[in-house]
Amino acid sequence: MALLARADLESLLRAKRLDRTLTSALPPSSNGPHDDLAVAATGLSPLDARLDGGFPRGQLSEVIGPRSSGRTSLLFRALAAATARGELVALVDALDRLDVASAQAAGVDLDRLLWIRGHVVPNPGMCRDMNQRALEQAVKALTLVLQAGNFGLVAFDVAGAPADAIRRLPFTTWLRLQRMVEGSQTACVLVGAERLARSSAGLTIQLGIRDLGFGIRESRGICGIRFNDRMFDGIDIEARVIRSRARVHEEIAVAFATSASHCA
Repeated sequence: MALLARADLESLLRAKRLDRTLTSALPPSSNGPHDDLAVAATGLSPLDARLDGGFPRGQLSEVIGPRSSGRTSLLFRALAAATARGELVALVDALDRLDVASAQAAGVDLDRLLWIRGHVVPNPGMCRDMNQRALEQAVKALTLVLQAGNFGLVAFDVAGAPADAIRRLPFTTWLRLQRMVEGSQTACVLVGAERLARSSAGLTIQLGIRDLGFGIRESRGICGIRFNDRMFDGIDIEARVIRSRARVHEEIAVAFATSASHCA
């Protein structure tokens, strides 16, 4: 009876073209390494090729790097790729820094984006405890989103949050999130300056500015400059892919076609 009711519901959703609101209704499996049921493509072909198709679904993964390393650009690309596939996506924006215009320009379908705005500040000063509570609220929001289970890609952006505030979160926080996402069709991506946590089958993408031969490196916090018709035509990014089980470190160069306005 339950199976019949589910079949009727899915049929109704397809008739209304709303079937992709269920993550179980992703494109049919191809049983290959780039199976959309197994991975969520980032939208960057050179990177996806190294990731066996994209971020693994049902796992916690990470995108880490210093300011101006391309974290936001990669996040926008992944969100845009997911919405282009017809999936719902969610962003828990702990510091409330999302530039909506830049996200839309990057191709993110805002009608398919759930944006949860936080109140964490990078320099809390005397309000350290308030900042800690704000970060804990952001984690609770992420928990509720993962429990909903209807999102193809969920991002938790704490880039810029005080490192000590993140370290004060109980380690069980990440274990609980890992258990929550495991076995689901959601790819959960943690975005930050440093390593946070990931599940055993997840991966870490570590970003940094590529040395262009002009002495421009990530330590100076300067966006890579491509001397073309436009000064800030794009950023050359070094991406190191770290896999947990295989213990493989791969260094690849990926060109991000982005502007200086969101090279975070």
